[in-house]
Amino acid sequence: MDAQSRGRADEIDPADQWVLNPQTGDYELRLNHSGGDSASSSRTSAPRVPNSRGPVRDGDSEHGDAPRGGRRAAARDGHGPAARHEVPGQRGRRSANGRRGQDGSGSGGTGTGSEPAGRRSRKAPKAAKSRRKKVLLWTGGTMAFVLVGLSAAGYALYQHFNGNLSTVDVGGSGNKNVFDNDAPVNILIIGTDKRTGKGNEGYGDKNSVGHADTNILFHVSEDRTNATALSIPRDLITDIPKCRSKQEDGSEKVIPGTPNVRFNNSLGQEGRDPSCTMDTVKQITGLKVDHFMMVDFNAVKELSTAVGGVEVCLAKPVKDPDSHLNLSAGEHRIQGEDALAFVRTRHSFGNHGDLDRIKIQQQFIASMMRQMQSDDTLTSPTKLYKLADAATKALTVDTGIGTGAKLASLAQELGKVNTKNITFTTVPVLDNPAEKVKATVVLNKAKAEPLFAMMRNDTSLTEVKSQKKAAKSKQDALLKGPKAAAGDVRVDVYNGGKVAGAAQTTVAWLQNEKGVLKSSNKANAPAKTAKTTLEYAPNQADQARALAAMMGLPGSAMKQGTEDAEGLQAMVLTLGDDFESAGTPIVGPAKVPADVQQANADKAECAK
Repeated sequence: MDAQSRGRADEIDPADQWVLNPQTGDYELRLNHSGGDSASSSRTSAPRVPNSRGPVRDGDSEHGDAPRGGRRAAARDGHGPAARHEVPGQRGRRSANGRRGQDGSGSGGTGTGSEPAGRRSRKAPKAAKSRRKKVLLWTGGTMAFVLVGLSAAGYALYQHFNGNLSTVDVGGSGNKNVFDNDAPVNILIIGTDKRTGKGNEGYGDKNSVGHADTNILFHVSEDRTNATALSIPRDLITDIPKCRSKQEDGSEKVIPGTPNVRFNNSLGQEGRDPSCTMDTVKQITGLKVDHFMMVDFNAVKELSTAVGGVEVCLAKPVKDPDSHLNLSAGEHRIQGEDALAFVRTRHSFGNHGDLDRIKIQQQFIASMMRQMQSDDTLTSPTKLYKLADAATKALTVDTGIGTGAKLASLAQELGKVNTKNITFTTVPVLDNPAEKVKATVVLNKAKAEPLFAMMRNDTSLTEVKSQKKAAKSKQDALLKGPKAAAGDVRVDVYNGGKVAGAAQTTVAWLQNEKGVLKSSNKANAPAKTAKTTLEYAPNQADQARALAAMMGLPGSAMKQGTEDAEGLQAMVLTLGDDFESAGTPIVGPAKVPADVQQANADKAECAK
């Protein structure tokens, strides 16, 4: 079904074509373009998308329907075509046939067809606990991840979602793969304050090209047991690095860097696209961003409405003439204009500043995540379809995740994270000392650097029991035991990291400061490496523990072999990208510094 044909009487709403497969316990899409009611004629013959959970087998019969009322709701909630406008950095939209084109689809449809005689509508089964983890809905890109709930959908439906998406080629700033196995995933969520386009009128300067107004770096651990959502204040003063922006004709435009400006200038200004924002985040945190997802004002209204409203709690009544938020104290379910007013207000809570607004936005996002993982959402194919449709229309993403299938693949990977192990936090900052009237902030390096180091080292901000933790304990045990004297330590040092001359300076430091005279500079390693490693034989374990203590090496750096060393064979120390300087421990902190703001995604809080 193409995006332009929605709402015609002779078409079938995809949301009405889901049936329960008794073999898998999941709903599956079965397309029936002919209007026949036989099982064989109603199944789609199109190829299945990757990660499809429950293939339809020839000869299966239909033993259930989509939840009761789905068809009527689809017809009642349907709306006509709506024009879509570009957000900052948008390159183009795919049409259903793969060519770039304008999307004019709505999210409703006209229910058609009747049930065969004698069939009784069957209530949807309660979602299993494992299914809850299949859908991780998240922040500005929240709705993108509902696609995993539609992983059994047919090829035609995925083509429809592909036509909704807008993409930007960020070149080397991102990851061309959806994700790398055995590696963390970093996704930058950007909420732009672009004022142009349908639905965005009336908010501040209508001619604004947009800035990086709301920014959250979502770090998902390598073992997918936990995640950290790091908010970056828009008013953080930083240096924006030189970046490369892909142009329509495929060429690259080099945009000069700008020192000492607000972070939000990393997008939209001087032709900067999301790749420049990604590069700026990397420069601040040391974390390379794999992908980005971007939405504008209108998306907040559309997505909150598509999910059926988001529950929020206010500790006091609020009437804000600037954001137009007008709510009494207590709990509310908000959507549309009210949802946008809630996330925009900064004169209603705390100290009436942007940092307090960030906390409000985090609470809103966490509530949306809980709503998206509720049984009410997961057991409703109609709701899942509408959410996925609204999500893909609202999103601009990088080409690495620029199709429905790729987003679904990413969502399935992220869906492994339990919300109780997702922590929201904010980059630690201080008021700008250069200002008399405080309007901007600067990095609080004493607290920010340990937080960034924890994320770089993939250390969870929550207590997580996992196989990874057990493996870490086993590696840490290698650091315990007797240590050799410095004069007995024999090591060859290679540089596989980013610091030029690191092997030479390390050997000089070992010999002059630590008394390790049997250390040798072996210059550059055969290949670059992200992590520092120490390779040694079992009979060199005491030497390895001594060197690890001097260098501040973590247990994960210890690589013990299986055969003993012979004669004067030396250990091999290879310095990686995590090495900063001789004498600076590589071991990252285990806890977040005191007073760094944190909030758990699984816990509801009232805005104060």
